[in-house]
Amino acid sequence: MELNTIYTPVQDDLLRVEDRLKLVSKVDFAHLSDLLDYSLKSNGKRIRPVLTLISGKFYDYNPDHLLAMATAVEIMHTATLVHDDAIDKSSVRRGRTTINALWSEEKAVLLGDYLFAEAGALTASTNNLRAIKLFADTLKTISSGELNQSFNAFNLKQSHAQYFQRVAQKTAALFSMATESGAAMSQAPEEAIQILIKYGYDIGVAFQIVDDILDFIGTEEELGKPAGSDLTQGTITLPAMLLLERYPENNPIKRLLDTKDRQGEITRAIDMVRNSSIIQECYQVASDYCAKACRNLNQLPDKVGRQSLIDIAGFITIRKK
Repeated sequence: MELNTIYTPVQDDLLRVEDRLKLVSKVDFAHLSDLLDYSLKSNGKRIRPVLTLISGKFYDYNPDHLLAMATAVEIMHTATLVHDDAIDKSSVRRGRTTINALWSEEKAVLLGDYLFAEAGALTASTNNLRAIKLFADTLKTISSGELNQSFNAFNLKQSHAQYFQRVAQKTAALFSMATESGAAMSQAPEEAIQILIKYGYDIGVAFQIVDDILDFIGTEEELGKPAGSDLTQGTITLPAMLLLERYPENNPIKRLLDTKDRQGEITRAIDMVRNSSIIQECYQVASDYCAKACRNLNQLPDKVGRQSLIDIAGFITIRKK
């Protein structure tokens, strides 16, 4: 199923979020306006604001606060991408030249800071104390995850528990923020909020696992960046961990630290993963998380948005980019 079809229940509201994102770029400082316009231009899936919108429609729908929160979630996500690209010195993101490659790493970092501040201001405009605290906590969690990843670059002895902790910090935290904040905007009962938090967390983990799979099996055209980018940065993901476990001695990932032909070893690692059962095993883990995410959705009110949440979980494990 296509995302446009899945998004049908909130399509009008998503268009309003797009309008609000365009307004964020309308500032007096022309250079900043250019940076904002370029970074916020829609070429992503917008899954996170959609999750906020759907989660806010099960109970008391408040469009003003909900739209502000959904916009804040997407801006916060954009800020993390801008910072990620600057840290990784990436030149391409989703098939487009990155902010740091076009303007400089310094300007990318400053733009990311600005975007975080803008997201915080939008969150505060909802006057919802739970959402405001959630924004701060999520930003701390994501930053901690980035530091965790940085300190563990090329650390081949990471455990599965460390991997899932990093995924929880870097990716799942923002997904669960999206669903929790949307539910909080609608004055949902705590039991329903907890169901949506768990849903957001679980599909966030699944989303990252699939991202990690695609880094091995996707094409540069599909990914908008070269395959093997994670290994280039020394990020040890689930497929890489399984490859290390399966071939503890003669392993191209182990040779990354001691060779000048790093790209050659990355290519060999990609080929080994593709020609093994590792990809299927990782997809199974992602599918299990998606199944867990949907397990308690039947306890929410029987509205069309509930099926959309189920469909989003299904989409995650079949996406190609």
